[in-house]
Amino acid sequence: MTKNKIYQVLSVLFLLLFSFYYTNKSIDIIRETDPIMKQIKNSSNKYKIEAKNAKIEDNKITPGLKGKDIDYKESYKKMKKYGAYNESLTVFKEIKPTISIEDTYDKYINSGNEEKKEVALVFKIEKSTDINTLNNINNILKDKKIKATFFIDGLVLENNLETIKKLNNSELEILNYDNSYKEIYFTSSINYLSNITGKKSKYCYLDYDSKEVIELCTKLKLHTILPTIKVGNYPYKEIKERLENASIISIPISSSTEIELPTVIDYILSRGYTFKTLEELLSEDYEK
Repeated sequence: MTKNKIYQVLSVLFLLLFSFYYTNKSIDIIRETDPIMKQIKNSSNKYKIEAKNAKIEDNKITPGLKGKDIDYKESYKKMKKYGAYNESLTVFKEIKPTISIEDTYDKYINSGNEEKKEVALVFKIEKSTDINTLNNINNILKDKKIKATFFIDGLVLENNLETIKKLNNSELEILNYDNSYKEIYFTSSINYLSNITGKKSKYCYLDYDSKEVIELCTKLKLHTILPTIKVGNYPYKEIKERLENASIISIPISSSTEIELPTVIDYILSRGYTFKTLEELLSEDYEK
């Protein structure tokens, strides 16, 4: 190809790019000056909710909240097709916090966002857990229509699969494997549970700080839970004294818990709280 031909081709490409850029700029100007777009932008303050960052204190993190704003282009596109401004056709987009638990795995989560009047009940299914008591507690939750989260020892899962499947009204996560966190067994149990539930595991659970465990869970991109309230065998009194917004409440599976659980649930409901799974409690989605 001769130099003249190359210059001609480059000139044509330049003109095409300039034309494309100019056309897009013209479209942007027309759209921005359209009365429909002006009305959409005038309603921005009415709908905009600022995102709130997750709070980090030492080695702990609590969830933030996503914000929302109008998606101007999509709202304009819908209303332009309709032929006039129509508030009901407004399209929104989420605004993610700058600091979010979604991206943070090396901190403990010990509560949800304090603005939410919600709690999560957490139960540990260990090798020592009495299966009949577990079934009775699950029946209480089902009768009361209460969501909860169960952390299950991987070995118990393997040996009591049919019982675990009955917990289908609750969120299920792996606690450990035979009371240990050896990566090969722990990850195997996580995959096994995920195959049963059809859901990806999200959480680890600890009653105490453990560098070894949080490093493993961080590696596996699992959030590590330290409960807000960890009660003994008589939960009602302790929960009554310590209940607060967004509490993660760890309750043992025992015969005394079985007796007190209905009263605990009724008390928490009477205080205006709603029960959530951990995933729901820790969600940073904005309140709709």
